[in-house]
Amino acid sequence: MTQALFYLLPTPSSTGSIDLNPVYHLACELAQHTFKKQQSVYIHCDNKEQAYAIDELLWQYPPSSFVPHNLKGEGPATGAPVEIGTDPIGPNKDRHQLINLADQVPSFAVNFGQIVDFVANDKAHKAKARLRYHQYRTLNIALATQDLATHPLNLV
Repeated sequence: MTQALFYLLPTPSSTGSIDLNPVYHLACELAQHTFKKQQSVYIHCDNKEQAYAIDELLWQYPPSSFVPHNLKGEGPATGAPVEIGTDPIGPNKDRHQLINLADQVPSFAVNFGQIVDFVANDKAHKAKARLRYHQYRTLNIALATQDLATHPLNLV
């Protein structure tokens, strides 16, 4: 059965505006962790700008921590261990984990054993995350949450 884990991000700064950069960095850290476990990842984005931002963040890793990745349609025919895309049909091949950065649950989500999603702590992003939570539940995907404010991520 497919399992989805929602990471609840801490409250944003007092400016009131949400900075999605921590979500992007967390997604890259999770992709790196999954790659180190010799598993493949598909990072699903809403648009090309978001996909390019994730691609660029992964290129910033030092050579000792490099994460082989590519945008869907670039690189090898079957893609690198970490593939980034916006395609509504999903990755080029079966992958272990889906990291969803899109506002909606992709139709291909049920093809993964593990899904990671995020809840940014502001009203607009929480509302979108609630909708995704309900969409996952409708697809009979097992759901769990982890509040990063009280249970920080431990990727050791």
